[in-house]
Amino acid sequence: MESFTSILGQAVGLILGADPDLVEIVALSLRVTLTAVVISCVIGLPLGALVGTFRFPGRTIVTVFLNALMGLPPVVAGLVVYLALSAAGPFGPLRLLYTPTAMVIAQTILVTPIVAALTRQVVEDLDREYAEQFASLGVGPASRIAALLWDARYSLLTVALAGFGRAVAEVGAVIIVGGNINHVTRVMTTTIALETSKGNLELALALGVVLLTIAIAVNAAVMALRASAVRSAYA
Repeated sequence: MESFTSILGQAVGLILGADPDLVEIVALSLRVTLTAVVISCVIGLPLGALVGTFRFPGRTIVTVFLNALMGLPPVVAGLVVYLALSAAGPFGPLRLLYTPTAMVIAQTILVTPIVAALTRQVVEDLDREYAEQFASLGVGPASRIAALLWDARYSLLTVALAGFGRAVAEVGAVIIVGGNINHVTRVMTTTIALETSKGNLELALALGVVLLTIAIAVNAAVMALRASAVRSAYA
């Protein structure tokens, strides 16, 4: 067996040489993840804002449900999507199983509760702070939500990045609905698992390095946004 140093050297060579297979896998991973995060934000931000701003019957149940779904096991989400998209499922005729679209659906199911639950907490805290101003100015529901989302934009960007971090590192759901098909549905996490089992450690390690770099970049972006928000608050 090759030494770790040798494998690491080959992995770095794949990255620096922009290996076509590696580039294709990373590109598909980012495309699937970014699409899922955008869809999750479109659904989760207004949903979280509505729950965080208004009081209605069953609000506590909705809040508990959103918080509980933040810990939804990826394999369960993958199984649900698999059953829905399989030939015997309600969406079987669409033939989406084992396609990037199915992977986007699975990741969206996992990320949307995170975005909605964190948005609810952020907006609820801000709404409590601005409640008297909204009441005195007679601000309507739609304007109220828009104002809160805008004022919380830095925190909500952090929420979106948290969702991205969850999605890009996900493996259980996407391997169930994507099937890890070469040049079709193979993403970083599923490829790492497959190539490690095959003994192709240099590609697995190269993808691991890329994934770790993306995770560090996302965390750095979160810290930068928080610092920017603090500076804006005291400007």
